[in-house]
Amino acid sequence: MDDPTFRPRRSVLYMPGSNAKALEKAKTLPVDGLILDLEDSVAPDAKAEAREAVCAAAASGAYGRRELTIRVNAADTEWHADDLAAACTAGPNAIVVPKVDSAEAVRTLVDTLERHGAPDRTTLWAMVETPRAMLHAEEIAGASERLTVLVMGTNDLAKELYAEHVPGRHPLLTGLSLALLAARATGKAILDGVYNDVKDTEGFLAECQQGREMGFDGKTVIHPGQVEGANAAFAPSEQAVADARGMLEAWEAGRGSGVVTYRGRMVENLHVETARRTLAIHETIAALHADG
Repeated sequence: MDDPTFRPRRSVLYMPGSNAKALEKAKTLPVDGLILDLEDSVAPDAKAEAREAVCAAAASGAYGRRELTIRVNAADTEWHADDLAAACTAGPNAIVVPKVDSAEAVRTLVDTLERHGAPDRTTLWAMVETPRAMLHAEEIAGASERLTVLVMGTNDLAKELYAEHVPGRHPLLTGLSLALLAARATGKAILDGVYNDVKDTEGFLAECQQGREMGFDGKTVIHPGQVEGANAAFAPSEQAVADARGMLEAWEAGRGSGVVTYRGRMVENLHVETARRTLAIHETIAALHADG
């Protein structure tokens, strides 16, 4: 992989900003990323206090290697402007904004980040969770280099489609696929939506596998018990790593000989690129574990 800024996002956990115990517990969880939430998980009368707590946490440097983000309230709420201003000052790795459904909305958000002096390291994550966002996903993803990640909001998408939550998510597959295409066309990362039933481990793991097979970079999760499953699902398996190494060895050994095969299958440049990406992800994850 040629991107030196790549970082794994196998599991990205929403943590309620109004819950001091949750913010403390997050420091110990084996997640790749955290979304310190000021939106859905925080009651209206707790918004201001949660904003102060979340921004203090983001500025503390106490979360180690974990990618730390703040989710602000949506642009059509009374809390949005204050949330953005405070988050820019706190300087997390990213600011997550709900219900982004146009390129113009992205450009407005980026202008606001710059106006409030957000550090260069603070990027924008856009939640895409409406039919309009699905239909304009490429325009949204390509609107700014500061936007680095699309986050699927599958609960809101299902609500606006009048769709049901069913195994396999067939009512949502068109939207998921459109957002994935947009992310890959514009070079952005993309995270799958949450799984609501925290007690249904089998269903959760099946949805993780589906998301991985579709091409998502990782999954947003809502409970610490979901972290391990997401980490495993979105990391290269032992067999995938072994095959990647074997394929690259065969490629190097057969260079200049015409046709190269590995385990009876023809190896071409596209397979080599995939193998290199698999190993790069594996090695990055291994390095994170080594760092604690």
